[in-house]
Amino acid sequence: MHDSPRKPPALWGPDAEIDLNPRAPDSDLPRTSKTRVKKEMLALQELGARLVELPATQLAKIEMSDELRQAIAFAKTIHSREALRRQIQHIGAVMREADPEPIQRALDEIDGGQKGEARHFKKLEALRDALISGDDALLESLVAEHPALDRQRLRQLTANARKERDAEKPPKSSRSLFRYLRECIPSGQLS
Repeated sequence: MHDSPRKPPALWGPDAEIDLNPRAPDSDLPRTSKTRVKKEMLALQELGARLVELPATQLAKIEMSDELRQAIAFAKTIHSREALRRQIQHIGAVMREADPEPIQRALDEIDGGQKGEARHFKKLEALRDALISGDDALLESLVAEHPALDRQRLRQLTANARKERDAEKPPKSSRSLFRYLRECIPSGQLS
């Protein structure tokens, strides 16, 4: 009699002997697909890559484990592209053990803050341009709304910026006016 050779155990598919996604046999929860698990791992790696790009001051404000913090610090020292890719994979693996939600919220707050600063910057530029174009009613309303603004200095900077614009000179006073507005009107206090 001839014994047929024994096939090696199947690792994937319906005949798999090793369950990569164990669950209780009596559980009604559906199994997580490999595609979904992979997408979650890639999302954690992308989150880790964003953490690596952050400056140290912002990174220090985010609550995370010491192991994750060390992995990110090490990734910042790597110059080889392939080594960095592997380190980011490691960061993703470390993040699987932690809750990524607080880290994601902190990154969203940082992104929102940067977008808010950009909006504030654009509003200040528009104010400066309107003042230089001759909107004196705006000047008076700004001084009334923001007591930190000195009416005399604001008028002087605006007049100098108008003279430079009319003489087609470089916008030195225009920049000074913008800096003064930025100093006196903090972000979030401009309607």
